[in-house]
Amino acid sequence: MDERLRRWRMVLGGDADGTGCSLAGTDARMDGALAALYNGGDGGSGERSGGLGASAPRVARWLGDIRSYFPSTVVQVMQKDAVERLNLTRLLMEPEMLDAVEPDVHMVGTILSLNRVMPEKARESARALVRKVVSELERKLVQKTKAAVTGALDRSARTHRPKRVADIDWNRTIRANLKNYLPERNTVIPSRLVGYGRRQRAVQREVVLCIDQSGSMAASVVYSSVFGAVLASMRSLRTSLVVFDTAVVDLTDQLHDPVELLFGTQLGGGTDINRAIAYSQGLITRPNDSILILISDLYEGGVREEMLRRVAQMTSVGVQVIVLLALSDEGAPFYDHDNAAALAAMGVPAFACTPDAFPDLMAAAIERRDIGRWAERRLERTAT
Repeated sequence: MDERLRRWRMVLGGDADGTGCSLAGTDARMDGALAALYNGGDGGSGERSGGLGASAPRVARWLGDIRSYFPSTVVQVMQKDAVERLNLTRLLMEPEMLDAVEPDVHMVGTILSLNRVMPEKARESARALVRKVVSELERKLVQKTKAAVTGALDRSARTHRPKRVADIDWNRTIRANLKNYLPERNTVIPSRLVGYGRRQRAVQREVVLCIDQSGSMAASVVYSSVFGAVLASMRSLRTSLVVFDTAVVDLTDQLHDPVELLFGTQLGGGTDINRAIAYSQGLITRPNDSILILISDLYEGGVREEMLRRVAQMTSVGVQVIVLLALSDEGAPFYDHDNAAALAAMGVPAFACTPDAFPDLMAAAIERRDIGRWAERRLERTAT
């Protein structure tokens, strides 16, 4: 069989009439798995009907099939499409379904949205799936996050009055005093010293993660919880984490276990950003050393003017406020442009951030760099 013709037949689906090419063996089984999800229709309205049926065992077998035919990245896309196109959320409460899916951030988000209605028999499988995803994220993110934050804390502790010779940063001192180079003596006369601040065991920064748990923020909630746990493990930071919809829940005491933290969230519902900011404001004890990261699409169901007033009040006393419209790999999200513009006018940047960039963002915030400019440079680099 012509390879190009076979590929077109796999892409187009349907039967052999269009291409004159029939499939057999593994190709036929792959085609059947794709057809179960993507074939059907109603004459162009965009609605689709698949062939999986309302049977958990049958869907579980289908999930097993696609895992054997396609790479994990493709499987994750197909799983997400299956949940959206075929309304499989009810079936995801079955243990055999949870055991069959490919664990990924989106599937965790779907499971968490079902947390309150999930039967007891499915909870063990759901928890195991969530823990597997969290463990993989921690493996990827912990080292980079700790290195970036620790380096930023060390740099921010630099002093121009080192008390001991051992505290002098000689490389930076020499660079800072090159204008004082004496050629006849082949030496530099330092007019000022650059040294390391003594490593402090006390808390150097307060970090508050304030996370919107509306349904559209599912992936952001997962990543934020993992990052929150990493930051909470660092003694130099005092990390708090709150989630909100129309109510506010403080999950700081769950930061030692991000899986328990995630099961403490309740995805969906309305949004009251003003109430969440008011609560977060009460957690801050050292404004000049505090970073508030609001992770939200900014669709405010509460009092907008009060929300903006509170943000302005915090920035005026030295709190560094950063708004992440998403913390995920999804790219530009839907968000309230008016609220984003109002915050930008107060000097509060609002932008989407990918998980791989978050450690560098935290480093920039700790060093009190211009976060808006940091985001612009990051966007320029990714665009080239």
